Amino acid sequence: MKKSISFSIITTFLILILLGTLLLVLPISTHSGDLSWENAFFTSVSAVTVTGLTVVNTADDFTHTGQIFILLLIQLGGLGFMTFSTLTILILGKSISITNKLILENDFTQGSYQNIKDLLKKIIIFTFGFELLGSVLLFMQFSGLQIKDRIFSSVFHSISAFCNAGFSVFSNGFESYRSHTGINITISFLIVTGGLGFLVLNEILLFFQKKKGFSKFTLHSKLVLIVSSILIFAGTFIIFAEELFNKANDLPISDKLLSSFFHSISARTAGFNTLDLNILSYSSFFILLILMFIGASPGSTGGGIKTTSAGMVFAYFRSRLRGRENVNLFYRTIPQKNYEKAFLMIIISFVFISLSLMLIFSFETKFNFSELLFEVVSAFGTVGLTLGITAELSSISKIVIMITMFIGRIGPLTLLLAMSRKESKAVFNYPDENIMTG
Repeated sequence: MKKSISFSIITTFLILILLGTLLLVLPISTHSGDLSWENAFFTSVSAVTVTGLTVVNTADDFTHTGQIFILLLIQLGGLGFMTFSTLTILILGKSISITNKLILENDFTQGSYQNIKDLLKKIIIFTFGFELLGSVLLFMQFSGLQIKDRIFSSVFHSISAFCNAGFSVFSNGFESYRSHTGINITISFLIVTGGLGFLVLNEILLFFQKKKGFSKFTLHSKLVLIVSSILIFAGTFIIFAEELFNKANDLPISDKLLSSFFHSISARTAGFNTLDLNILSYSSFFILLILMFIGASPGSTGGGIKTTSAGMVFAYFRSRLRGRENVNLFYRTIPQKNYEKAFLMIIISFVFISLSLMLIFSFETKFNFSELLFEVVSAFGTVGLTLGITAELSSISKIVIMITMFIGRIGPLTLLLAMSRKESKAVFNYPDENIMTG
C-alpha cells in the first residue's frame, strides 16, 4: 500500500507540473508571448515544488495572467493537488478512496487520522486563514503602489510566503523593503507558520484555546518547536555576528540585524531575500547552507531533511554520549525505527546532493564550487535562494536542478519506496559478527 501511495504522490505532482507548463507557455502568460518550453517547464517545476528558483523574471516577464497561473501552481503544489481533489469529492457528496485518505494522512499527519473531513477542514482553515491574514497585513504596509497592484502583491506574497515558495512579483525581491520591520516580520511569520506543519499548528491552536498546555503537546510538536526556535535564533545570532564586521556588507547595524533574522528564517525553504547574497561572509554562507539542508518540518509545505530528523540525530548522539541505550526526549523514548529513518534521510539526501553537484560540475565550467553548491542545496531544500546563476545554467544542468527540486519536494524516501522491490515477508536472522570501527 505504501508503494502505491508513493506512486500516486509522484504521479499527481508530475501531472500538475505538465499542466502548469501548458499554461505558462500560452502567449497570454508572458509579455513576449513566446516563452520557451524549457523555461516554462522549469518555472512550473519550481512553482509546484514551491522552490522559487527562476530562469525568467517573474515580475518583468510574466503578465498578471501568467503570475496568477504561477500562484495557482504554488497553492496546489504547497497543499498538494490531492487535498483539493479530495475536498471537491467531499463537496460533491461522494466517498473518497482509501488511497486518497492515506495520501492526506501521509502528507499532513504521518499517521492515522480518524475523521478525514475534520482533517481537510482544519487544513483549509489554517491555510486560507493565515494567507488572508498575511494579505491584509501586507496590504496595510505596501505603500506607494496603485490599489490594484497593492491588492495583487499582497495576496501573491502572502500565499508565496505561507507555502514557502519564494516567488515574488517585485523585480528585486524584498531588497527595497530590507529596512521595513513590519514587512520583514509579516513575511517571516507566514514562512514560519507555513513551515511548522499541520499537527503543530493544530496543537498551538488548542494551546491558545486553553485546551492543552505545552506539557501535553506531542513529542513531535515539542521537537519541531524547539528545533525551529534554535535554528531561527542561532542562525540570526551567527549571521549577525559575522556580518557585523563584514566590510562588503555596508548596511547600518539595524538593517544587518533585521536581514540576519529574515534570512535565518527564509533560508529554511522560503527563499525570499532582502539583500544580495554575494556580499555575505563565508561563515554566513555556510550557515545558510546548513539551514537550507535542514529545512522545514514534516507535514508542512517546506523541504529539506526536516527539523525532526535533525532533532532526533542530536538526541541520539546525546544519549550515546551519556551511555544510555535508549534515545529519550521529554520523558519519552524515541522508537529505533524513527531515528534510523532520520539517519537514512540525512545520508540519502547528502548522497543525492553530491551526485547532483558532480553532474553539474561536468557541464558547467564558468561557475565556482560555492555557487554551484549553493544552487544544488537550495534546489534540494526547495528554498529558491541563489547567487544569481540559475538563468545562466546550461539546459542539461537545468534538468539536474529540476530533478533535484522534484525529489526535494516529494522526499527522497518517497522516491526510493516507489522504486523499491516488493517487500519480503520472510523473517529470519543470521549469526552476529562484529566489525572493527574507528
